[in-house]
Amino acid sequence: MNRAERLRRCYFNKPVDRPAVYSRTSFPKDDPSYDQLKAYLLTHTELKQGWSASSLEIGLPTETRTEPYSEDFERRITVLHTPKGPLESSFLSSLKGLPGMHETYFLKTREDAEKYLSLPLPELRENISEFFAAETQVGDRGIVDVRVGINPGGFTATLFGTETFALMSVTNRDILHALCQKQMTILTNRLKFLIGKNVGPFFSMLGEEYIAPPLHSSDDFYDFNVKYNRPIIDLIHNAGGRIHIHCHGSVKKVFQGFIDMGADVLHPFEPPPMGDITASEAKEFARDKLCLEGNIQIHRMYEATAKDVRQETEALILDAFDDSKGLIVSTTASPYIRGLGEACFPQYKAMIDTVVNWRG
Repeated sequence: MNRAERLRRCYFNKPVDRPAVYSRTSFPKDDPSYDQLKAYLLTHTELKQGWSASSLEIGLPTETRTEPYSEDFERRITVLHTPKGPLESSFLSSLKGLPGMHETYFLKTREDAEKYLSLPLPELRENISEFFAAETQVGDRGIVDVRVGINPGGFTATLFGTETFALMSVTNRDILHALCQKQMTILTNRLKFLIGKNVGPFFSMLGEEYIAPPLHSSDDFYDFNVKYNRPIIDLIHNAGGRIHIHCHGSVKKVFQGFIDMGADVLHPFEPPPMGDITASEAKEFARDKLCLEGNIQIHRMYEATAKDVRQETEALILDAFDDSKGLIVSTTASPYIRGLGEACFPQYKAMIDTVVNWRG
């Protein structure tokens, strides 16, 4: 069984010879300490060649400027022009390769939301050659992951920021639904175009974690995630495709929601303190319904020993692969600490080798 077929069978929840093994690859930029790990992932793991579907769309009418903020950060201000007036956000961007942070968001009030709703639906470009080039490039080593984008609920939350969105969900819930509906229309239009061009069958979406426990209730998860995800996922399933959902947080409380929306692969599924679900519990929820992707905590690659990670990987497989299907072993996030690629390599190698050599 080659790597592409193994990953395909995982997405379609069919038996495989061993679990697949994969890592997200948003490495620190321009960091040669990760070169050895990158090479090992390329040679030994199931690959997902990402392709962003949003690249088809002509961008929104924006302009950006930068200004000094501190010796470590600069402020990046983006102005979005709408038919009803401008919207502005600001982002503090690190000058030293560290994560940045939002300072303000595009939407702060109901009136801002109405400005955003006045924007026309985006136009689509015709060029999809990069997708087919990616298929050729990945070959039998993996699949092309068509990144649909942020789901409607999560996208709406990012327009407001976490705190304001939570408040608006109490005071102005109707306008949030209008924004979700608009984004759902954008994504379904995007997907209809792609499916009509034979793009697929493997898709991914993220953003559900913005409206999940512990910040939001299970009712909110269904009202903003399941409700608007389902039509998008139905389009994919009706075309014979499969979808991967990425969602951190306390997923045990809303696990049935992922099944109800039609998710085919879920990443990650975290035990306390990061989440609320063990691997064996996740398997009982997911059995014969969806594939689990995870679940070695990323900090273990930097703080544990290779022996520790090997034991944790073996335990994960025993807990979540008893039926010989439905498991892609993975870390919970991409490698992220600048300069420590060589330090985390033995732990990554232990995880990968344990899976590759599994003969359960």
